[in-house]
Amino acid sequence: MVEEREVRPAAEVEEVHNTVYSVANLITIVRLLLVPFFFTVLVGGEGERSRLAAFLIYAIAASTDWIDGQIARRTNTVTQFGKIVDPLVDRLLLASGVVGLYLIGELPLWVPVVLVLRDVYLLYGAYVLERNRIILPVTYTGKLTTAVLLAGFSSLIAGWPEIPGLGAVSSGWLPGFGSEPVTAGIWLVYAGMALSLSAAVQYTVIARRVIDGRATSA
Repeated sequence: MVEEREVRPAAEVEEVHNTVYSVANLITIVRLLLVPFFFTVLVGGEGERSRLAAFLIYAIAASTDWIDGQIARRTNTVTQFGKIVDPLVDRLLLASGVVGLYLIGELPLWVPVVLVLRDVYLLYGAYVLERNRIILPVTYTGKLTTAVLLAGFSSLIAGWPEIPGLGAVSSGWLPGFGSEPVTAGIWLVYAGMALSLSAAVQYTVIARRVIDGRATSA
């Protein structure tokens, strides 16, 4: 069940500063710079050392997502720059992970297609709502989705731990369901995709309620 909260204009939710200079924003910028570096190492590198380097870069970038948010809120340095750029960097980090894993043969094509289209849909929805000065509460499902996908991608990048397949279906489009051994992270990716689609539905329902409520009261 989605926790319902009052939806208010952004300016009324919390104090947002206009400055760009803050520790949290610096961490966000570093995470942004790590994205192309990670992608280059993962796709262009060869051998176990390159995979390990890509894993370390990705793990560091993923961990800073929680850190910069905590710093911003605890030090009361939430900025407009951070509110816009931070979620964008999260999307880029997820996109670079799923596309990179597809290019090196760790994921079938349908996985990045579904996740990228889902993000495009949500980004467009966020843009429309922002134009109407509406912000939506971040649902628990949305937060959990990002965490599970980042963990799953990290496992696949590292190639560890390896577990037996289910042996249910022999298909390259469904790794893990065949008899071949797979990296355990594939199951986190499947779980993250299910959560991702569920979160998209939740945000859509909440947005529709807000829009309908405004139309009724107008």
